[in-house]
Parts: sequence; structure tokens; C-alpha cells
Amino acid sequence: MEIIDPKAEAYAGRYTSPEDALLQEISATTQASHAHAHMLSGHVQGKFLEMISCLLQPRRILEIGTFTGYSALCLAKGLLKDGKIHTIELREEDASVAQANFNRSIDAGKIILHVGNALSIIPGLNETWDLVFIDADKVSYTQYYQLVLPLVRPGGLILADNVLFHGQVLQQPVTGKNAKAIQAFNEYVQQDVRVDKVLLTIRDGLLMIRKK
Repeated sequence: MEIIDPKAEAYAGRYTSPEDALLQEISATTQASHAHAHMLSGHVQGKFLEMISCLLQPRRILEIGTFTGYSALCLAKGLLKDGKIHTIELREEDASVAQANFNRSIDAGKIILHVGNALSIIPGLNETWDLVFIDADKVSYTQYYQLVLPLVRPGGLILADNVLFHGQVLQQPVTGKNAKAIQAFNEYVQQDVRVDKVLLTIRDGLLMIRKK
């Protein structure tokens, strides 16, 4: 199911500030060579992540799910001078590609890449997060959320990607392991009185969550 009309998506891109040269290259290379290129945040969503980061001016960002590094580079643009983004990737091959991309960025010194299981890595980081971006395995979304929310400062943000999951959460009944997990996550956050939230129909759905 197509959530957004491709013409509307192309129109949005036309009126969105362009990607920088590095992001354009990462996007093109990922689209051309990666079997799961649809996982890339892409132009419009990437610019949204950048603008949220620039507005928030975070000192510490956590990204769960690095892929080839596109979204981390977008988020890094809003970091304070002494800020850091910790990004976690399970797959070593994708992590290697991402690190090579980070090394070419002016923000390379602000990006710390961890390889492994995020549920194991996050407790050892000992940080208070201003901004968290969740974009990893869908079955673990609720666990990621439960783990990071106590570590987010009051007024901080969590952004969760793919919360429409290709339109599968709109079907009744919801079927498939990942779609069921996303539906359960959306329901869990909706009932959580510790946060305000808004589900945005950007790309495959972004849930913006602000800790009270």
C-alpha cells in the first residue's frame, strides 16, 4: 500500500531545501547498491530530522539503527559545538559503510558509532538524551522506548520511524510480525501519560514524542 502519493512526495521534495553533496552521494549509492535501500531516510525526512535537531540544538543524540549513515549525518547538523551523536547498528557491513561515510563529513568528530545489539549497548552509555531517533528492528520498538524514555531529559524528544509500516497498520486485522509490533508500540505510546505525541504522515510515518 502506498501511504503517500508519489506525485505528492516528489512535489514535497521539490519544495524542500536540497541535500548537501555528501548526502546526495550516500543516497544515490545506497539506492544503487543496497538490497534494502528503502530503509534510507531520504531527502524530505532527512531534512525534517535536520530541522528538528537544529531547532532543539541538542548536546546528546541517540540513534538506534544507523543503516548507511544518512540520518545520523542529518541529525548531527543541529548538535551544539561540544555535542555528540551515538548511533548503533547491528549489522557490521552496514556499520562499515556508515563509518566510511561519517569519515568524509565535517561532523565526523561528533559521531560515535557502536556496532551490536542496542538493548545491550544503551545502558552502558551513561548519557542523558536530548533527542532519540528509533529506526531499527520493529519487534523491539517498545523495548527501545521503555529503555530510553527514563534517560531522556524533560522536554526532550523521541522520534520513531516507520510507524505506519507500509500501510499495514491500517488493515484490519493487522497481520505480520513487524506490523503487529508497530501497532502495539503505537498503542503503548498513545496510552503513556508521561509524554505528548503526534503521528506525522511523513514518508512511512514518524511518531514525535515529547517527554513532559
